[in-house]
Amino acid sequence: MTSEASLRKLFKDVGHFDAVVNTVGVCEYANFTEMTEEQWMSTILSKMMGQINIIRIGQEYIADKGSFTLITGILNIKPIPFAIADATTSGAIDTFVKCVAFEMPRGIRVNSINPTVLKEAWDVYGEMMPGFQPVPGKLVGKAFERSVDGFITGQVIYVDA
Repeated sequence: MTSEASLRKLFKDVGHFDAVVNTVGVCEYANFTEMTEEQWMSTILSKMMGQINIIRIGQEYIADKGSFTLITGILNIKPIPFAIADATTSGAIDTFVKCVAFEMPRGIRVNSINPTVLKEAWDVYGEMMPGFQPVPGKLVGKAFERSVDGFITGQVIYVDA
């Protein structure tokens, strides 16, 4: 998703499609005072620009009234230590979705899902997120379903306990 050529090839190879759901994006975690430009750029190019490029390029190929759904995360609302790059790019994508929806051609819709930590991932992330209440992946899946099969656009769908 960080390569324009790769995304163009993907969309051409897929052919006709009605929706894209993205749930990936690499994020670097470090203390702000120690975080390098390389770590920042890794997160920006993957989580932020990668998702923007999915829409920027994909809008040329998606069906009329198609739907794009991106992933962000609760850390831009409820920050934790060492997650400044994740929080910053999540906030940028949420803002992007709210703004780009006004400019999308042919009735194409764009939304983002902003979940808290998933119950299924609590063993990995729970220690980093004291006081957070995890939500089941099934509930997050319903948010994606609402985005893809609904009629909303330009919305950030929060999934938090």
